[in-house]
Amino acid sequence: MAKAPVLTPRAEDFPRWYQDLISKAELADNGPVRGTMVIRPYGYGLWERMQQDMDARIKETGTQNAYFPLLIPQSYLAREADHVEGFAPELAVVTHGGGKELEEPAVVRPTSEMIVNDYFAKWIQSYRDLPLLINQWANVVRWEMRPRLFLRTTEFLWQEGHTAHATYEGARDFAARIHRHVYADFMENVLAMDVVLGRKTAKERFAGAINTLTLEGMMGDGKALQMGTSHELGQNFAKAFQTQYLSKEGKQELVWQTSWGSTTRMIGALVMMHGDDDGLRVPPRLAPVQAVVLAIKGDDAVVAKVREIGDALRAAGVRVRIDDRTDVPFGRRAVDWELKGVPVRIEVGPRDLENGTAMLARRIPGGKKAVPVDTLASLLPVILEEDQALLLAESRRRREERTSEVATFDEAVEAALAGGWARIPWATLGEEGEAALAEHGVSVRCLVAADGSVPDTDDAPGNVAIVARAY
Repeated sequence: MAKAPVLTPRAEDFPRWYQDLISKAELADNGPVRGTMVIRPYGYGLWERMQQDMDARIKETGTQNAYFPLLIPQSYLAREADHVEGFAPELAVVTHGGGKELEEPAVVRPTSEMIVNDYFAKWIQSYRDLPLLINQWANVVRWEMRPRLFLRTTEFLWQEGHTAHATYEGARDFAARIHRHVYADFMENVLAMDVVLGRKTAKERFAGAINTLTLEGMMGDGKALQMGTSHELGQNFAKAFQTQYLSKEGKQELVWQTSWGSTTRMIGALVMMHGDDDGLRVPPRLAPVQAVVLAIKGDDAVVAKVREIGDALRAAGVRVRIDDRTDVPFGRRAVDWELKGVPVRIEVGPRDLENGTAMLARRIPGGKKAVPVDTLASLLPVILEEDQALLLAESRRRREERTSEVATFDEAVEAALAGGWARIPWATLGEEGEAALAEHGVSVRCLVAADGSVPDTDDAPGNVAIVARAY
């Protein structure tokens, strides 16, 4: 008899499957205020692993971590017109504190360009202070009208980098470095996610920026998800806050700036890109638990062997969890670990003990087989790397197979509504075509050069628009 499905099948109802998985894999719950979320320990463990790896990559660029206040004077936002217009619908504003009405309302941080510039203007005096490279790990609040756990929530966690440079070229190159060598490398080599690197159109770029670089991933249902962005801010904020420096020539010059961020949205992407009808599939390089060793029965010898295997795997560099909760039915425990997407399960019972073997179950490709216990420590590191590569290859194959080369507006819309992406010459689509896409619930996710690289300008010859429905 086939087992009853724990989750709604993806083909039947993808959004319901997503919500089921978030709940049953114990990643998060809805918070008490609409649009907020409670990230549960297993979900937060994924974020911690992401944070640790990203933080190391960010620091390799010479960037240092700092922290800026959650509350920002409302007047700060008015200093950069495009920025305040872009964020106005999403702002949460504090008007009372300590039982009294505040003299000036405070905005709950939607992003920190404004307050960072106020302090950059104090800290930067001369060219010797540049480049100034700052990152913070924080929470932000953007009042979300259509919330969905991890994808769009009123409060979410992220890192936001802010830098100031002496020249346009310095800022441009640093934004590109973060885009490719921090974000793209992390997403491909740790999250095993195929991403398209591109340039946002003027309509889609960050409010107040002169250029936005994006990473777009195709989810399991063919929709796009913006995975991270790196912005060239030009001198817009520097003008508003008079963030300037004394050059080598003795002149006062405005700085050139960048900002860039990635968020807990990556957990939602992890679910939608790698999950299947049985639950999560966590890339081994990311997984807080790479292997779980389960005792099938509470026999003392079995439990002792499970712990011995765990010790041997830890010594081999594998992140291991021992599950000897034999008062909980084995089938339930196996399903729970499968839902959580742990890459490898090692199951040990009395018969395995007699044979000197253990049952090895691989979550990513599927399948189970008995293997000698004394081979596990050498076998698992190899298997984990194979499964890491398999997830990335699956992700890339999905995107390639479901992306269509089209020549007309109607063909682009048809491809997107059919659950895929379309590539159409930007010269054919143009800004008028981009505006018309919105009537169909479709958007230009980014512009890429004909060879797939990131174009230098919006209207570079040969630019191609990636068109899709998006989260």
